[in-house]
Amino acid sequence: MKTNHCKIVDCTIRDGGLVNNWDFSVEFVQKLYAGLNEAGVDYMEIGYKNSPKLLKGSEDAGPWRFLNDDFLRKVIPQKGNTKLSALVDVGRVDENDILPRSESMLDLIRVACYSKDVDKALALVQTFHDRGYETTLNIMALSNVMENELLEAFELIKESSVDVVYIVDSYGSLDHNDVKYLVEKFKTHLPNKRLGVHTHNNMQLAFSNTLVAAELGVELLDASVYGMGRAAGNCPTELLVAHLKGTKYNLRPVLDVLEQLMVPLREKEEWGYILPYMITGALDEHPRSAMALRSSEDKDKVVDFYDKLTTPEVNFDK
Repeated sequence: MKTNHCKIVDCTIRDGGLVNNWDFSVEFVQKLYAGLNEAGVDYMEIGYKNSPKLLKGSEDAGPWRFLNDDFLRKVIPQKGNTKLSALVDVGRVDENDILPRSESMLDLIRVACYSKDVDKALALVQTFHDRGYETTLNIMALSNVMENELLEAFELIKESSVDVVYIVDSYGSLDHNDVKYLVEKFKTHLPNKRLGVHTHNNMQLAFSNTLVAAELGVELLDASVYGMGRAAGNCPTELLVAHLKGTKYNLRPVLDVLEQLMVPLREKEEWGYILPYMITGALDEHPRSAMALRSSEDKDKVVDFYDKLTTPEVNFDK
């Protein structure tokens, strides 16, 4: 398996922040960055660059939810080889909050959207591209996108300035055949674009789906240390670092980060392969209902949960 074209994008702070409301200490993030840099990981997604004024409840979130450039300079005074990335959501970012790359700590800005907003996302991409950033477009919930909608999106994307286009398995419902089908479709319709993949582990397929994509030439592989991410979490960074052959990656610094930071954190916070997330993955549904179940007294009543999701006349509000 040839994987020397691959680059790892570690999303622990950004996607993992969805688990603990971005409540990571500065020291935690500094240690993680140092470990990833030593391990040779290519990018660290250090949070969201959304704008607090465009989001409700923003005052309760940790600083990684709305990255501030001055704050980032204090957190990472010496940047290593590992580049820094941030994600923005269409409708939640004020482009005036994004400095030119020459004045920013960030190298890569990724724009996430649903298929209906691809035009708006590409307008943002163009702005960030003009300011000197590497850019990606992440179309979410691909398993729920209609064929004709995707083809229309491809027409726009092909002509755009975006560097990398992501195949995103938002619900953790895809298997290797789905990934193969999507990668080949994206390659056919976007021959001039590099590709990335972002998987979720609802069905314990995040790692294998990522490897399938890598084998087919997908370049940017999203992962997180110990798989920390919303609900079932992501492809574990340590598995990619250990497995990708013919690469420069070094596992020991990632194990050090795991031992020092992630194992203790997993005692306090819950993420990863858990039955309600498996059920939403199997049914190709957003994990929000499973997340609500896990924070209720009935958190382990999986049969009842399954029945509710598969019986149309049963309403969650009762």
